[in-house]
Amino acid sequence: MTQQHLSVLIDADNSQPAIIEGLLDEIAQYGVASVKRIYGDWTSTQLRSWKPHLLEHGIQPIQQFGYTTGKNATDSAMIIDAMDLLYTGKFDGFCIVSSDSDFTRLASRIRESGLVAYGFGERKTPKPFVSACDKFIYTENLRSDRRMREAIDVTKEKKLIALLTSAVDDAADDSGWANLGQVGQLVANKQPDFDPRSYGYKKLGELIRATGAFEIKEDDPLTNTRGIFIRSKRKRRYRK
Repeated sequence: MTQQHLSVLIDADNSQPAIIEGLLDEIAQYGVASVKRIYGDWTSTQLRSWKPHLLEHGIQPIQQFGYTTGKNATDSAMIIDAMDLLYTGKFDGFCIVSSDSDFTRLASRIRESGLVAYGFGERKTPKPFVSACDKFIYTENLRSDRRMREAIDVTKEKKLIALLTSAVDDAADDSGWANLGQVGQLVANKQPDFDPRSYGYKKLGELIRATGAFEIKEDDPLTNTRGIFIRSKRKRRYRK
């Protein structure tokens, strides 16, 4: 099985050490982290909490002095390195870990080159950067010092149900049934920062079931297809 080779670039100034284990576990679901670099001024005491994690996880610290007050030299260094790595042609995608909107154009440029751009940042991350990525994961869902968010009543989340319904309709066959995997991909395409964990659920199937808006079945005996299938409960006529 071929795996994606990913370049992981972390903005230490805009990330917290508590995310590192969850971050690397998350990235492992998408591919192999062939390059792991973290950028910041390592002479500063502000980043000392990061240092114990670097050797443990094989992350290469890149020193970047703040030459001018009020200017973020770390962003520039990350962008330059990202473009150098992009031009090598050795990677299938990039993981940009920051809550800074300065990386919006970089994410767009990565996608223009036919590679995948994964973004990781806090909920305060500006929407343009979130939308520029193929997939964006909020780091609050990855922190090791945080419990799983308590599940909320998603039956009242009208925007969520509308998003899921739209994806199901787009992926459905003539009988209205849609494969869960295809639905998940469509939802991610429509909303890069969608994550069931933001609603207190670990998996998409659990979240969909909790909405009460869909029928769910396992395997399709008519087509001898294995998997999980869902269909909207909205009143409409389906082919049997």
